[in-house]
Amino acid sequence: MNSRSFVVAAGIAAGLAATILKRRRSSIDFRGQNVFVAGGSRGLGLLLAREFLRRGANVAISARDADELARAEKQLTANGGKVLTIEADMTMRDEADAAVARAENHFGSVDVLVNNAGTIAVGPLEAMTIDDYRNSINTHFWGPYFAIMAVLPEMQKRRGGRIVNISSIGGKISVPHLLPYSVGKFALTGFSEGLRSELLKDKVYVTTVCPGLMRTGSPRNAFFKGNNEAEYAWFSISDALPLISISANRAARSIVDACARGDAEVVLSVPAKLATLVHGMFPDMTIDILGFINQLLPAPGGIGSDVRTGKESTSKASPSWVTALNERAAQQNNQIA
Repeated sequence: MNSRSFVVAAGIAAGLAATILKRRRSSIDFRGQNVFVAGGSRGLGLLLAREFLRRGANVAISARDADELARAEKQLTANGGKVLTIEADMTMRDEADAAVARAENHFGSVDVLVNNAGTIAVGPLEAMTIDDYRNSINTHFWGPYFAIMAVLPEMQKRRGGRIVNISSIGGKISVPHLLPYSVGKFALTGFSEGLRSELLKDKVYVTTVCPGLMRTGSPRNAFFKGNNEAEYAWFSISDALPLISISANRAARSIVDACARGDAEVVLSVPAKLATLVHGMFPDMTIDILGFINQLLPAPGGIGSDVRTGKESTSKASPSWVTALNERAAQQNNQIA
C-alpha cells in the first residue's frame, strides 16, 4: 500500500470510528422516557407508539378522530403500557399547544416528539385544487412546526431531546399524481434538516425519516380524485407489493432505532434508497423517467376535483389477491372501524 492509499484508508477508518463513538454518546434508552406521537391512532403512528411502549416508554398519542383514538388505546394498553390519548387537530397552534401541555401534565416533559400525522390526495394535476396544497402544507409542515415549537423550549433548557419527523421519499423526489403531497413533504424535509443543524448545539437530535412505500393499510383512508377507481387501483397495488414496499412493523423498528441513536436521516426500503441515490446523481434522467411513468397513469376525467376515499374507490382490480398484504395490515393497524 502506498502512502496516499494509507492516508485515505486511515481517514476512512477515523471517520467510521468517530461515527461509532458519536452514536454511542448520543444513544438513549427509552425506559421511563415520555414520548408524544402526533398522528398515532392508526397506521405507522400506531406501530411507532407500540414500539416505544415495548421499549418501556410512556406514550401520548394525538389524532382528530375520537373513535380511532379509543380503538388505538385499547390495542396499546392490552399489554399494560402507559398510554394517554389526546383528541387534537395539530394543524391549529392552540390545539397543538394544549395537546403538548396535557401530555406534560400527565407524564412530565416530553423527551421524544414524533411528527407522523399525514394526508394524501392522489390524482392528476388537473384534478388538484388550491385546497389540496393548503391541506398538505398545513398537515405536513405547520402541524410539525407547532408541535416542535411547543416542546422545544423545555428540550433546549435541559439540553436534551429527540424529534422525529416522518417525511417521505415524496419529500425528496416529486412523484406524479401526488403533487400536493410532495409539496408538503418537501417543506417538512427542508425544515427538519435545517432544524437538525440548528439544534445540535443544544443536544437535541432531529431525525428526518423518508420512507418509500409501506404496507400500513393506509390506501383505504387516502383521498382520490379524477378517475378515482383507477387511481386507487395503481396506488393500492403499488403499496402492497413486497418487492417495492416495506413491512410497516419493520419500518417502525428501524425508525425507533434511528431515534435512539440520534441519526440525522433514515431512508427506508431498498427501492427508496436506490431512487434517492440515482436522483441525486442524475436528476434530469430521474425526472424524465417520472415523466414517462406519468403518461402511464390514469388520464384526467372521472369525478374531476371531487374527492372519494380509498374505500369508496374500490373496483375489480383492488382490493384483490394482489393487495392482500395491505388489506391484512389495514385490519391490524386500526385502519378499519
